[in-house]
Amino acid sequence: MNYKIKSRIWIEEGDNVLLGEGRVRLLKAIDKTGSLSKAAKSLQISYKKAWTLIDAVNKSSRQPVTVTSIGGKGGGGAVLTEYGKKLIIAFDEINKNCWNYLDAQIEKINNL
Repeated sequence: MNYKIKSRIWIEEGDNVLLGEGRVRLLKAIDKTGSLSKAAKSLQISYKKAWTLIDAVNKSSRQPVTVTSIGGKGGGGAVLTEYGKKLIIAFDEINKNCWNYLDAQIEKINNL
């Protein structure tokens, strides 16, 4: 048999979640679509849920992660800040390193 370790990580600030897999997916979708509503739609979540998640991230982070513009002739939008982009890169790297570590650790059981 070949066992696997399953795990999910998230980063908290106090009792608030700053980043986790779902929040990072949402941030990446905002970066791709340029819109919170389009990002929510692409992930099949409600706009309200997406807004709540982004609001929580922005309140928990040291700097704003997104900047929004109000609709008008061309419509509104949302973009990631440089800080937001750096947070995604850091989270992805932490997540990858975590999985690499866990893959190495499971060999202790697989090799018994």
